[in-house]
Amino acid sequence: MTKLAVAHEADRELQIRPVAGRIGAEIAGVRLSGGLAAETVKGIWQALLRHRVIFFRNQGHLDEAEQEKFGRSFGELVPHPTVPSLAGTNYILDLDATKGGGRANEWHTDVTFDTAYPQASILRAVTVPARGGDTVWGNTVAAYEELRPELRDLADRLWALHTNTYDYAAVHADARSEDQEHYDRIFTATVYETEHPVVRVHPETGERSLVLGNFVQKLIGYSKTDSAHLFNLLQSHITRPENTVRWHWQAGDVAIWDNRATQHYALNDYGDQPRIVRRVTVAGDVPVSVDGRRSVARKRVQAAPAGRAAAA
Repeated sequence: MTKLAVAHEADRELQIRPVAGRIGAEIAGVRLSGGLAAETVKGIWQALLRHRVIFFRNQGHLDEAEQEKFGRSFGELVPHPTVPSLAGTNYILDLDATKGGGRANEWHTDVTFDTAYPQASILRAVTVPARGGDTVWGNTVAAYEELRPELRDLADRLWALHTNTYDYAAVHADARSEDQEHYDRIFTATVYETEHPVVRVHPETGERSLVLGNFVQKLIGYSKTDSAHLFNLLQSHITRPENTVRWHWQAGDVAIWDNRATQHYALNDYGDQPRIVRRVTVAGDVPVSVDGRRSVARKRVQAAPAGRAAAA
């Protein structure tokens, strides 16, 4: 029996309702705090593999400790590589829009500038805007599968350089603040550069997915112009409406996504309304290309303090 066939059995065991045609499902009737039976944890993970991102309403009873405990049900947790964890926690990334964090309104897969980026992210909504602030996820497996065979063959051979440094001022020139600039400096306190295959083989399902998003600086071996054209062509398939799901947050919601098979985008359409979400991530593995090669770290350098030149 295939793993995806097992996932269908999990759908029958849990109260699962798909919320879009190609990605996303809501699971009802599960309380995520206090510890879960091993079979329930297994069923949730199988549903995640099938639906790419899953949602739970009415989980306001979760606090930071319970979120970390729940996350550890799926594997080893890892902190963000550059942004400090929330005080009093080991792994919670506090994304508070009023303090410069959380406005990740660029399509991305979490932390692809690192070599073994997280396999899954678990996000809990603490405070949500009265309007706006939704998150959209894209299915990078479906995006790959809908490519014409000739384009799939090209994508299979491409590699990309990912980095956590890019032109923040240009991207967010109309909505920057001192808090945002401070957050960006922390985010790039250590500069990472990693080469990933544009197509990775999922280690559990065997499916192929596109590894792109806003941490891509360029495609290896292509000019800046050609790289941008190829990137935009492939990225456009991930963000096609048919390959996406949009979630309207309520306080107490929890979303879990397979970071090896998705991208996401947090809409920055809520002005100065408060929006606080908190995330833990499950340790991942080094991506493997269709020809068996593994991603390679090219650079990991701590940035020089403001006003000092970087060491040669």
